[in-house]
Amino acid sequence: MVRRKRRTFSEAEKASAVEYAKSSGKSVYRAAQDLDLTETALRRWVEQAKVDRGEGPPGALTSEQIAELRHLRREVRQLREEREILKKAAAFFAKESS
Repeated sequence: MVRRKRRTFSEAEKASAVEYAKSSGKSVYRAAQDLDLTETALRRWVEQAKVDRGEGPPGALTSEQIAELRHLRREVRQLREEREILKKAAAFFAKESS
């Protein structure tokens, strides 16, 4: 089996694919073949669209919540790195002044 290069899709492309999968009356597998997508990718998009509409399992995160979580995790990582730099600088200057 030959692996294809990883592709990226815009939100509009994903929404269009989900709409096709819903409206075509075909299985997700067949719709994915029609659209030249992997079944797994299309299935994830369909499931995420359900969550975004409020039809997902309890506790499932919407796309908006996932984006916010990613942003906050990135910010926390950056702040921790900055704090470590400041701790090292403070220790360096404390040692220099004594």
